[in-house]
Amino acid sequence: MTTATRQEVLGLYRRIFRLARKWQAASGQMEDTIKEKQYILNEARTLFQKNRNLTDTDLIKQCIDECTARIEIGLHYQIPYPRPVSVTPDSSTSYGPYPTTRPGTSKPGEIEEIFQTSISQVSR
Repeated sequence: MTTATRQEVLGLYRRIFRLARKWQAASGQMEDTIKEKQYILNEARTLFQKNRNLTDTDLIKQCIDECTARIEIGLHYQIPYPRPVSVTPDSSTSYGPYPTTRPGTSKPGEIEEIFQTSISQVSR
């Protein structure tokens, strides 16, 4: 790993830890904020440790690009968890490829009720 690449990787690592320190959950709940901060820190440690011994410059660049993209997506959507890349119709997820609410934040049936209301308004 070149010195410039090493500095870039260490800079990303520091950026993630600063991000985690300042992170606020979109729900505004302290419990959610703590869980999300912990997820960010654990995910960063795990992935950086996993890729610690990479020597292929193309693979290192790919990991840097992926890390940067995850940071930007997380900041934009205010969700620290990775978004699904593609979801097949037979997958077990109930949220679809682009969830409109976070898991556990809506009441049972609330999304279906909103969907039915919007359908009935369109059909008038």
